[in-house]
Formats: sequence, structure tokens, C-alpha cells
Amino acid sequence: MSVLDLARAEIRAMQPYSSARMEASGGQVLLNANESAWAPAGDDGLGCNRYPDPQPAALVEALAGLYGVRREQLLVGRGSDEAIDLLVRAFCRAGADAILIQPPTFGMYAVCARIQNATVIEVPLADDFTLDVDAMLAAITPTVKLVFVCTPNNPSGQGVPRASIERLLQELAGRALLVVDEAYVEFADGGSVADLIDDHDNLAVLRTMSKAWALAGARIGCLLANAGVIALLRRIMAPYPLPLPCVAAALAVLSPAGQAAAREHLAVVRAQRSSMCAAMLQLPGVRAVLPSEANFLAVRFADAGAAYRRLLAAGIVVRDVRRYPKLGDALRITIGTPAENKRVLDVLQEAASCP
Repeated sequence: MSVLDLARAEIRAMQPYSSARMEASGGQVLLNANESAWAPAGDDGLGCNRYPDPQPAALVEALAGLYGVRREQLLVGRGSDEAIDLLVRAFCRAGADAILIQPPTFGMYAVCARIQNATVIEVPLADDFTLDVDAMLAAITPTVKLVFVCTPNNPSGQGVPRASIERLLQELAGRALLVVDEAYVEFADGGSVADLIDDHDNLAVLRTMSKAWALAGARIGCLLANAGVIALLRRIMAPYPLPLPCVAAALAVLSPAGQAAAREHLAVVRAQRSSMCAAMLQLPGVRAVLPSEANFLAVRFADAGAAYRRLLAAGIVVRDVRRYPKLGDALRITIGTPAENKRVLDVLQEAASCP
């Protein structure tokens, strides 16, 4: 059974929109797309008067090399959020199909499913925030088309062992597509599972340039998957998803100099994560710091609300995650620059010193 048999039949059968850029390329006089013949002010040679390529060849080539996949196994779009939405729309029939998630986890999986009127089945993480594979498999029904696993997990920071991913892939073969969200994998030791795609057509991997590559404002993300899945999603993707300035920013970051700078920043974040964890544990009022393989720490406080307000009063914004299951006493604190991290510690220490 092909993984494409799990997708909506009407999506597989539909005639996709054919854009002017897709139908014709090359030439010197472009009069086929109703574009302006004049570049806008401040264009600086980008050519923003022309529609961009749906999948820019240079960017696809660079990202495929970075992630170790073939070009036909990669779809680039507006952050990984777009890929999540496309997957749900392609595989889940409204009012009939379901996704499976493990809360606490990234909220967009459930949001996209509910917009599509797909059921959201929840199998909570264990008390230590590890994945309960047996419970997940027991919850699979014929309606479940997508299983989302976030590793390292957001908001806990915990990673998922590769062996667990491999077991899920084997057990879900012919039953569901396993979507592994690796938004924070550059900060972890375990590495990507994208190398399993050739052996498992029911694996899709989400990657983003928003975190380790410092391009949150450019909205560049990828889906890595079986070539058939990529081709299917291109059928329902917007015709021109990637603005030219964003593509240019991504290519600059992926240059040798850009990659070297990113590696330096990754090393700083990893070192600061360890030192911040140790320092947090010494602060009065901190109950625990969850193990993290991401670029943040989930910190349990005796009074998380008071800690949040104290930091905010000092101009420091952290994420209040008390609404998430098992995190009712926690704040998520991103690892910043060494100076920013010291400021967080100083404010919390000052608060603990006040009578």
C-alpha cells in the first residue's frame, strides 16, 4: 500500500492550478503573467515586479544538500506552519479523519486540524515528558491519517529516541503518515531522522530556518518526505509562496560564511543552555528545570506568575506555558545572548532577595 492511498481521493484526482511561471520559463520579454514591466523603488536588483519561482531552484538545491535529501523529496514554504496545514488538508477529510498528538506539544498541529474539522486525538506525554509509544499505538484508529511527533519537544525541550521513531514508522506503515517536527534539532545531539525517508514512505520531517538559522522573520520552512507526498502537496500549495527577499535572505544564510556564523551561534546557545540550567537550579523559588535539547528551558517555579510579572516589569518577555498540561507551574525561557541570560538571572535573584 502506498502512503498516497491515505490521502484524500479528491486531492489525488484534482487538476492543480497552473501558474504563468510554471507554464513557461526563460525568454527576455515576459508578457505572460500580467506583471509590471517596471521594478519598484528600492528593488536593488531583486526583480520584485516579477512573480518568484514556486520552488526556487537554488534554494531547493541548497536545502536538499543541507538536509541530505534529494530535491524531489523537499518542499519549501512559509515556515513549517504551512507544511503542517498542507498535510492536514491533503490527508484529512473534514468531519471524517483525525490526527494524533502528544500534549503538551506545539499548538499548530491541533489548530490546523480543527480548521479542517478533523478530530484531534491526544495521547499525553508521560510525567517525565517522554513519548509513550505503546499508548500512541493503542490509540490509532482507521481514521487517524497523521501522527505528529515533536522532537525536541516544544514546550518541554525533551528529545525522542531514534528507536522510538523507527518503531512508530514500522507499526504505522500503511496506516498513517508519521510527521516528525525537527524545528529544534540543530540544538540537539541526536540528529535528524530524515535519512529514514528512503526506507519509509510514511515518514515526513519538518524543518525550519526560524530557529538555528535566525530567519524567523523570513518565514522559510521545509517538508522532507517521499517524492509522491511532495508532489501531492504542491497540488494544493499557493502558486507563489516564497517572496524574493526571503529567498535572498535564506541563500545568504546558507552561504559558507552564513553557515559558519550559524555554527558559532549554535555553540553559544548550547553552552549557555547548560550554564543557565545550572544557575537556575541555584535560585530560590525555582523548583526544577526540565531537561532540554532545544534553545530554551522550561523552568518550574514556586510562583510562576510572580516570576513572569517580575521579568516583564524588567523588560524581559518569556513564555507563560502554565496553560499546557503538566506545566502548570512553568515558564519557557529562550536562551538569549550571554548578557540577556545574565539579566534574567539577575532579575530573578533580586526578586528572591526581596523581603
